[in-house]
Amino acid sequence: MSAKPIRSALVTGNSRGLGLGLSRVLMRQEAAVYGLSRSGCPEPIAGDVRVDLADYEAIEPAMARLLEGVERLDLVVLNAGLLGNIQSMQEADIGELRRLMDVNVWANKPILDHLLASGIAVGQIVAISSGASVSGNFGWSGYSISKAALNMFVQLYAHEFPQTPTHSLAPGLIDTEMQEFISGKVDTERFPALKRLQDARGTEAMPDNDTAAQRILDALERLRAVPTGGFVDLREL
Repeated sequence: MSAKPIRSALVTGNSRGLGLGLSRVLMRQEAAVYGLSRSGCPEPIAGDVRVDLADYEAIEPAMARLLEGVERLDLVVLNAGLLGNIQSMQEADIGELRRLMDVNVWANKPILDHLLASGIAVGQIVAISSGASVSGNFGWSGYSISKAALNMFVQLYAHEFPQTPTHSLAPGLIDTEMQEFISGKVDTERFPALKRLQDARGTEAMPDNDTAAQRILDALERLRAVPTGGFVDLREL
């Protein structure tokens, strides 16, 4: 089965990392890309609005400006997210945990609510999750909690988009700024699960943003065959 062409897409968190990679690859495929991020997309995409995704009240008006006149989005990628500190749960500050939940989970609510209320047709929804959402490895703390919550968030919203394949997707290792932080500043003797990430940098096991983005886009048709609402690891798809 040939993949359906993507003519329009919304990508959040596309100022850098995977979101920027997705925006670039989609643009090369002649898709109209709309972006929502704090810093703005450095590429000349079809529409781009800057907003602090921790500011719940600002997101819906930003969505309205961004998508004015848009009737359909073939793809929505909820990509924006924060890593937070690698630390024990005892060390984790509750304020930091709240911010991780705000950006990694709750920022997606006004985005999806706007799509529902506006009547914009949506072909497919993918929320970028992580293997950390299910592994429970020591050190991931608020990041793991927020991504696990995102998985359930997506499962629940899938009921409200009954005609739209909706999934949370762990994309595997990607050589982003997050990996740069982990490789340079994390004590792997204390947090041994992270050594695998350090060892993977510079190898085919950790592709760059554009390569990872292309792998996700190539997998969309296979993802559509998975029961909607589910969590999927791209490496197992």
